[in-house]
Amino acid sequence: MNVPLVDVKAQYDSIKAELDVAIHRVVRSGQFILGPEVKAFEEEMAAYCGTKYAVGVASGTDALHLALLACGIKAGDEVTTTPFTFIASAESIAKCGAKPVFVDIDPKTYNIDPAQIEYKISKKTKAILPVHLYGQPSAMERILELARKHNLRVIEDCAQALGAEYKGRKVGSLGDVGCLSFFPSKSLGAYGDGGMVVTNNAGIAETVRILRVHGSKSSYQHVMHGFNSRLDALQAAILRVKLKYLDRWNELRHSKAALYTRLLTAIDGIEPPYFDKDCKPSCNYYTIRLKDSRLNRAELRKHLESDGIQTMVYYPLSLHLQEVYNYLGHKPGDFPQSELAQEQVLTLPMYPELLEQQIEEIVGEIKKFLYARISCKHSPK
Repeated sequence: MNVPLVDVKAQYDSIKAELDVAIHRVVRSGQFILGPEVKAFEEEMAAYCGTKYAVGVASGTDALHLALLACGIKAGDEVTTTPFTFIASAESIAKCGAKPVFVDIDPKTYNIDPAQIEYKISKKTKAILPVHLYGQPSAMERILELARKHNLRVIEDCAQALGAEYKGRKVGSLGDVGCLSFFPSKSLGAYGDGGMVVTNNAGIAETVRILRVHGSKSSYQHVMHGFNSRLDALQAAILRVKLKYLDRWNELRHSKAALYTRLLTAIDGIEPPYFDKDCKPSCNYYTIRLKDSRLNRAELRKHLESDGIQTMVYYPLSLHLQEVYNYLGHKPGDFPQSELAQEQVLTLPMYPELLEQQIEEIVGEIKKFLYARISCKHSPK
């Protein structure tokens, strides 16, 4: 058996003809940076997300960085966020000269725990940056209440959650700004890197447009220090084709997740993902928690890998324990839920083309590993 974590080749094969036409259209046009292809994609993405504006940038990380700057985040400010995420979430705050202030996670959703956010809000706090981890929307109602109460911006990190909904609204449209990633492993993945900022705020959108082209409003007329962060036309054309299929692909992910959950629920010591009834997750990743000490994660991964099943740990070391954030003065034990999750989570293969038979075989291998461990522990010496 050979089951990758994500199968981008299978997706390409399923819509090859359309993708090839789009790629050739861009190559023949001679317009490779921004231009009409990017503009059309921005309009389509804004309509999809339910926002007035969408601005294409070079990566999901740039989307976060430029969005924070457009929201006025600067040196000396504080932004609350989660320690259990990819470093880009906190890194973008630090690149603005601001301080990332970590808040522990809800152990069910792995997202920032809104009940703990207010304790970390100070006079320097200017924004909250929730991450919709694994495609599960954060508790946005409570987060938005806190933002209104304390006059804070809300920047949604939607890198893993495009298409996910919170109480009927697409993520990215709930806060002041949403940040998307088109990294190839995402639900809507490019054939390279790319990102986007979506917002209903005209001022934020305009500032991001200026920042992405070296701080210029028009050619060689610079009004601020900016960046070279432009979504290229080739990626936009590819993503325009894929966007038409995104909802269908997400529905397929939901069905795969449901099968995984049904099969895994019967196994003691394994906790499938929690899906809030008010939310519709994107299921970008299917992440389980290994609560039985007999399920040694490293050994389980080695067992699955020997059978051709790829897995990943998102994320093995919480951000507050990373060397780069030593200056914040955190120590082990500061965020116990995040630290427990880093030791227990395991992401299994998930993509629309994943076969039911493959899921059954993956779960079968997990059972085989667990039962072998139980047998060994109870065998006579």
